[in-house]
Amino acid sequence: MKLTLRAAALGAGVALFALTACSAPAASDSGSADAVSEASGDWPRTITHDAGETEIADEPMTIVSTSITLTGSLLAIDAPVAASAATGVGPLTNDEGFFTQWADVAEERGVEVLYPNLDLDLEAIEAAEPDLIVGSTIGADSTIDAYDQLSDIAPTIMIDYGTHNWRDVVAQLGEATGHEEDAEASLSEFDAWVGEQADQVTPVDGPVTALSYNGADPSMIFEENSSQAALLDALGFEYQGAPEDLIAQARSDASSVTPENLPAALGDMSALFMVSIERDGVAGVKSDPLLANAKAVADDTVVPLGATSFRIDPYSARLFVEAVVEAFGSSQ
Repeated sequence: MKLTLRAAALGAGVALFALTACSAPAASDSGSADAVSEASGDWPRTITHDAGETEIADEPMTIVSTSITLTGSLLAIDAPVAASAATGVGPLTNDEGFFTQWADVAEERGVEVLYPNLDLDLEAIEAAEPDLIVGSTIGADSTIDAYDQLSDIAPTIMIDYGTHNWRDVVAQLGEATGHEEDAEASLSEFDAWVGEQADQVTPVDGPVTALSYNGADPSMIFEENSSQAALLDALGFEYQGAPEDLIAQARSDASSVTPENLPAALGDMSALFMVSIERDGVAGVKSDPLLANAKAVADDTVVPLGATSFRIDPYSARLFVEAVVEAFGSSQ
């Protein structure tokens, strides 16, 4: 049995916007990474996640991921991922449809393509004989509509990666997979490295924001609770999201702003960090007549963060920081 989700490849800008769709459910205590297990370190354990509660009898040895967005976090904590959903092949992926920031790690560990093009294939999942299924409740890789069917195959947890900071996602996956120590070590190592990088950065004076520029369509400004904001905060920047009165539509970690309201939303920003991929990006912002008087445009502090900055996981987070250091590091 094959259940089709979205056939469009995530390499296109429209699909990327869909991956982090503006209809993300509101955060809830039940999804908190602080309440994911009744008995940390012991099995069985009950995991509270964004689709309910799931009992996992034993430490998982064969994990499949129906969320390509979450696969990188699983790999970063050395969880035994046997197979992952793949998206359409494009500029953000390798030839198998795995994201480039972790595709080499997946290859080294023998991770198979569970199914291509985000076309949910329940038969393929069942054939993989998983003892844990990890999925998402939002975005183009969401499998929330098939949660009951997936749960009939194996214990299944669902995570809203829009509501939860990437660090919380790592911690939650560590608890669910029995790799708590790996998750903690990964985050601690990252924090130490970011501290070293921050020492090399000279932040601009005044507020900054992260932006996905969409030209004549509404653009997306990432909010203070986003992973992008957290990384810029850690590097010493003063982060600011979209003014509430200018927001056209909001989701858990980002807000869309119409072109006519974008100049007011961005006008006083000392730097714009661009997470756009297939859209106009830096060139579009600089050539947009409505943004000609924006401070960041005038100061030439419109900074590309690279294609992987749209979705933050432990691998893309490092690439994000490296891009900021390249732009504002002491060697510049």
